[in-house]
Amino acid sequence: MTHRTVREVMTRSVVTASPDTSFRALVASMSEHRISALPVVEADGRLAGVVSEADLLRKEEYQDDRAARRPPRDHDRRARAGGLTAREVMSSPAITIAPEASVVAAARTLDRRHVHHLVVIEADGAVAGILSAHDLLKVYLRTDEEIAAEIRSHVITQYLGLDPDRVDIAVKDGVVTLRGEVEHKSMVPLAIRMARDVDGVVDVAAGLAYAIDDSRLPTAADLGER
Repeated sequence: MTHRTVREVMTRSVVTASPDTSFRALVASMSEHRISALPVVEADGRLAGVVSEADLLRKEEYQDDRAARRPPRDHDRRARAGGLTAREVMSSPAITIAPEASVVAAARTLDRRHVHHLVVIEADGAVAGILSAHDLLKVYLRTDEEIAAEIRSHVITQYLGLDPDRVDIAVKDGVVTLRGEVEHKSMVPLAIRMARDVDGVVDVAAGLAYAIDDSRLPTAADLGER
């Protein structure tokens, strides 16, 4: 199943900061543009890191009781909390993704790396955009008609090789209902799984019948015993 790419959903108009941007200017830029992360870009265009709201809030977090004992993993955070410029407070290296990666790969990266933003980098190293969890949710804004059309053409016709008239596809608020008849019983779970993989699908309910129960067909081993 072909998923939308990062390029299709990312935010293209990227507000960036230089490594020398002051702490106050970082806060002001985020507030003015209503964003929660700023890629930090060197003068030569190379990505140096990223500053998020979480990075800036550490200054508040560590403000009191600076002498308090902290676990070793907090030492870097404490040091960055005292930073006055983007270079001193940013997270580096930034977690990036290619523009042609799928939205599924992007969602997995966000989840596994426990971050809220990915900087999108072209093959030549240029910043192409920034991707947030909010951007990934755009796939759920696809119309029911778009979803039904993709399931009919890609899942039923191309993948399963069936006459699309054999399966009725109803989509309501992203919830797909499949009814009709497929050729083999083994096609039923395949149809459900492939339909669920279509971008924008919230859930799939199936009432599919089948013409042949291929789960009961004799195997090569069975035939060899005769």
